Amino acid sequence: MNSEKETFQSKNYISKSLFYRFSQFVGFLLGARFFVAALLTFALYVSTFFLFNQDESFRKFVFDFKVHGIIFCTVLTILAGGIINQFYDLEKDHVVKPFRTRVQSFIKQKYFLYAYLALSVISLGVAWMISHNVFVFFVVYQFFMWFYSHKLSRILILNNLTFVSLTLYPFFGMMVYYETFSKKVFLMAVFLFLILLCIDIVKDTLTRSVDKAFGYTTIPNYFKSRNTKIILTSLLAVTMAVSMNIITKTGITGFMAYYFAGGLFVMILCIYLLLNASRRTNFFTLNVLRFWVFVGIIAMLLNGIEHKL
Repeated sequence: MNSEKETFQSKNYISKSLFYRFSQFVGFLLGARFFVAALLTFALYVSTFFLFNQDESFRKFVFDFKVHGIIFCTVLTILAGGIINQFYDLEKDHVVKPFRTRVQSFIKQKYFLYAYLALSVISLGVAWMISHNVFVFFVVYQFFMWFYSHKLSRILILNNLTFVSLTLYPFFGMMVYYETFSKKVFLMAVFLFLILLCIDIVKDTLTRSVDKAFGYTTIPNYFKSRNTKIILTSLLAVTMAVSMNIITKTGITGFMAYYFAGGLFVMILCIYLLLNASRRTNFFTLNVLRFWVFVGIIAMLLNGIEHKL
């Protein structure tokens, strides 16, 4: 009888232990923004091969270890940035993201900090081996990742501009690396910057009261609802103008032409939703814009494959 009881307790302990370890693993992935990093990695590879580096063969690209090294450093830096951001936003996340915070609580904060330091050091070490210029590029990137979480995320307008700039920083690095300077690339960068800026501001409308309580000065809690609507609709109108310029003045064709044409209707839908703003419509607008960014990555991939064939 005792033997059966001990066996049952042993199995129960193992199952609890496995669940705890799995929870720690999931908590780390959420804390490091792993899924965001995975999407950005995919976007980097697609944009690098099909936009910035159109003349190089696929074989040459596959064996260009310098590019893979830069993207590897970028991924590690993004993971480190996600960790340090959740460290500074922990109190706010308890209210805004209770489930994520609960899962992350399976890991002590000190281990998150150890992971942050390890990821940062490995990233800089690999960058140093690639070249001194790449090393400086990532020192600047990591510094502003930390400074955004520490200070800039609480400052009006600077928080949104810095967040979007940090998101696009790796793409800017690839553009400089391949010296891909053209009107088309510039307008596409402006288009993406404006969409990401709108996403960040709409996201702030959903956490307005919490942001104010924890000392984050954002556009929605500073300018109030009416002025925030005006700012967002103006940004979306400018995004539409940029999209029309891309279609008519850059000679863009294929899936990307359809993407920017379809984007006009998406922007109109978002403007309509924002003018009839409620928490529900703002949440829907946020997801529509996020989805449209993802559609853009797929459109670039399909467009690139079409031109390579």
